[in-house]
Amino acid sequence: MAPKLKEKYLNEIKPALMEKFNYRNPMEVPKVTKIVINMGIGEAKDDPKALEASVKQLAMITGQKPIVTKAKKSIAAFKIREGMNVGAKVTLRGDQMYYFLEKLINVSLPRIRDFRGVSDKSFDGRGNYSLGLKEQLIFPEIGFDDIDKVRGMDISIITTAKTDEESRELLRLMGMPFRQ
Repeated sequence: MAPKLKEKYLNEIKPALMEKFNYRNPMEVPKVTKIVINMGIGEAKDDPKALEASVKQLAMITGQKPIVTKAKKSIAAFKIREGMNVGAKVTLRGDQMYYFLEKLINVSLPRIRDFRGVSDKSFDGRGNYSLGLKEQLIFPEIGFDDIDKVRGMDISIITTAKTDEESRELLRLMGMPFRQ
């Protein structure tokens, strides 16, 4: 069964974007290509169980096994050596990406305390959107008793849009709650 958000994109969003931006070819219409979720785990250098717990939580949230990222350079001030484990990341594509985006927009973001919408200034100039979360508790898969420490994560939504305006409209039509 195809994700509802993907069907909505094909049946409603794509025609609306073609009309608004006057695209001649349906292949010109921007679409979401991938979502990258990154979790930096600074305390992993002292506590290897912190990395293990974060990887497990990220796998529960995304439904996919994360890659453990390693430090590229040694930084003496942070007591980090080259090659040490410092984080975890997941790249979602296809149906898995649409399921995650649907869950993020409809379930997780409204669970943030005092939520008034996400910033519409987090575009990079090439049509990609980045969002930072302060805690992993907003996802329904993570129970309050299961966490040892509150950790944040960065979510990057990569699109084929050429401008921020096109990308903003695509995400708005998908249901992303931008601040008014």
